[in-house]
Amino acid sequence: QVQLVESGGGLVQAGGSLRLSCAASGRTFSIHTMGWFRQAPGKEREFVAAIRGSGSTTYYADSVKGRFNISRDNAKNTVYLQMNRLKPEDTAVYYCARTVRIYYSASYYYSKDTYDYWGQGTQVTVSS
Repeated sequence: QVQLVESGGGLVQAGGSLRLSCAASGRTFSIHTMGWFRQAPGKEREFVAAIRGSGSTTYYADSVKGRFNISRDNAKNTVYLQMNRLKPEDTAVYYCARTVRIYYSASYYYSKDTYDYWGQGTQVTVSS
C-alpha cells in the first residue's frame, strides 16, 4: 500500500513563501508522475502542478505559473512544492498525489481522475 504524507503547510502573510513536502512509500517512486492539487472550502479540487518521474518535465496551472516550483528528490522518495509570492486566493488544503499511468499528452496530468493515491492534505492559509 502506497502512503503519501504531506508536510510544510501553515499560515503565512501575502507575499510570503512556503515549501510543501510529500514523502512517499514504495520502491518505484522514481517512475511515477507526482502531482499537487488544492481544494478551497466549497470548491472543487484543482490541479496545481505535476512532475514526471525523471523530474525533467513539469506542468503548472496558469494561476501559479511563475510563482510555484515543483521538484523531486528520487533518492529521498520526496516531491516538493515551493510556493512564492503567495496570495490569499492560494488558501486551500494542498494534496499530493501519485499516478501509475504514463501519458504522452500533458493534459491527462491536469485531471485528478488520473491519480491513484492521495495524501491526507496539508492546510495553507495566506492572510491579506
